[in-house]
Amino acid sequence: MALLFPVLSFMCGLILASSKFSAELKPLLSLLLARIFIPIVIIYNMVFYKSGSITLILFAFFSCFILFFVFLQLSKDRLASLCFSYTNMAWLGFPIAIAIFGTEHSMAMIPLYIGVSIFGNSWAVTSVSSEPQPKLYLLKKMLQSPPVIALILAGVLRCFDVQHFQNNLIVEWIYTLAKWSMSFAGMCVLGMWLRKTKVHWADIQTSAKLAVLKMLCGLILCGMAYFLLPLPNINTYIGVMFLLFCLPPAANIVALETHYQGTGVSAKYIASGTIVSVVVCVIYGVVVHLL
Repeated sequence: MALLFPVLSFMCGLILASSKFSAELKPLLSLLLARIFIPIVIIYNMVFYKSGSITLILFAFFSCFILFFVFLQLSKDRLASLCFSYTNMAWLGFPIAIAIFGTEHSMAMIPLYIGVSIFGNSWAVTSVSSEPQPKLYLLKKMLQSPPVIALILAGVLRCFDVQHFQNNLIVEWIYTLAKWSMSFAGMCVLGMWLRKTKVHWADIQTSAKLAVLKMLCGLILCGMAYFLLPLPNINTYIGVMFLLFCLPPAANIVALETHYQGTGVSAKYIASGTIVSVVVCVIYGVVVHLL
């Protein structure tokens, strides 16, 4: 079921893209995903904290910075570097992680998502802006992002010793519903989005080359993490950590670019990168299951 559900959700998105409700449904599902489903999953997993979560957050955050500056040295293009480093964890990351690793092991995606989100909310605006952004503005934007708000709420709840509610039926029901809704909404929106996007073969080829470079960087960073980070159960997490480097650019980059630069160049990076990433994730899933 874990493997089939994301595929069915993606196909549902492809079908719904042609309906008259798609214009309203896509932003609604995106809003529910970002503001409700993912924050609930974050709060649950951080309240009933598993050791190593803070390490995973820092790993994701600094990995994004390393990817950004590595590609900036190669391309001298801040927008392309942002597309290379700021990945789409919400739409594709969670459903693919659940499909490949199962519900329990894939929850390492939660702290990884928080780390990437903090990077995106603190650095994305700076990367696409032609004018330097005030540090106070960037801090405010980061603190107001749903993942950080969810992380703060989880910290507050832990202060009230609510860990004994983990086996409460209502809490479990809400968490399970949010988790599967997150998977459905992410893949459905992805299907609706790709159905309406035109991609050229040259863009696919470019994205394939970038995907190889990104995975090579991932192998190096995950290898260093495996031997150097004091992370409990590293054998369990390392596969999910590498998945971070198989994902496409975050979709909201194009919205930021349009707002600050008045262009939409990143749209082709995102669309072609998403198609390539889907193929890469399928191959990665097959390899993981064969091993």
